[in-house]
Amino acid sequence: MFGLRKTLGSLFKSSHTDEVWFETLEESLIQSDVGLPTTEQLITKLRKAAKVEKASSPEALQSLLIAEVATLLGALEPSPNPLYTHHPFTIPEVWLVVGVNGAGKTTTIGKLCRLFQSQGKSVLLAAGDTFRAAARNQLQEWAGRNQVDVITQESGDAAAVAHDAIHAAISRKTDILIIDTAGRLATQDHLMEELKKVKRVIGKALPGAPHQTLLVLDGNTGQNGLSQVKAFHAALGLTGIIVTKLDGTAKGGVICALAHTLQTGPKPAVLALGKGEGIDDLVAFKAGQYSSELFN
Repeated sequence: MFGLRKTLGSLFKSSHTDEVWFETLEESLIQSDVGLPTTEQLITKLRKAAKVEKASSPEALQSLLIAEVATLLGALEPSPNPLYTHHPFTIPEVWLVVGVNGAGKTTTIGKLCRLFQSQGKSVLLAAGDTFRAAARNQLQEWAGRNQVDVITQESGDAAAVAHDAIHAAISRKTDILIIDTAGRLATQDHLMEELKKVKRVIGKALPGAPHQTLLVLDGNTGQNGLSQVKAFHAALGLTGIIVTKLDGTAKGGVICALAHTLQTGPKPAVLALGKGEGIDDLVAFKAGQYSSELFN
């Protein structure tokens, strides 16, 4: 259960609505990582919709709010979702996966591997985190669970690993190549520059690649997640986001804040949600379903 649902449960079951009710709703949304600008926009639209629909009961306002949030989130829902469709790319289809340490990046790669395999696709992994031996070991552990190979180097840089992995994937006629990278803070400019280099090398080794540049975002990071998305998107041109750790304790509102922040210009889509530690705990993002889960 999202933390937001816990907060709003009693509010939507109250006997009437008034200004105090709206103030409580606003406060709950802000505390649940929706953020002040997004909350103000939603409350304004909710008041207008309530006036038009002549809705005043908590149940009616709940339905209107779910609809407003679904509309907001709709801009982040991919159509079609590249996780579940096959694009006519030159084999291999290259997925570059980025994110800060602790976001669940390597675990998500393991889940992606299982998902692609369930679709009958062959997968190769590349251990592009050359800074931490533990990261390579963790990726190899997931590879073992999925019975796929990992391209790795004990030394060298991430760009060299990516280069070797692409040529290995081409020679093996692998359908999907997933390239892991070192976790880094969005404020570490020299490390972000290295990521740009990795992407350039990938493009030279296979024109048109990477076909997807994916950010793994911890659903518990709150408003700090917005700065991560902005920084990685500015540096790499993200095509997708997977939000992790939405398995009970997360407040869940950060995706609303993302939708509000990314209203203009090209934007990455939210492809999937990580809802547990299990290898199959990855579900496609659906705006309407997510909105309903937030408030029911």
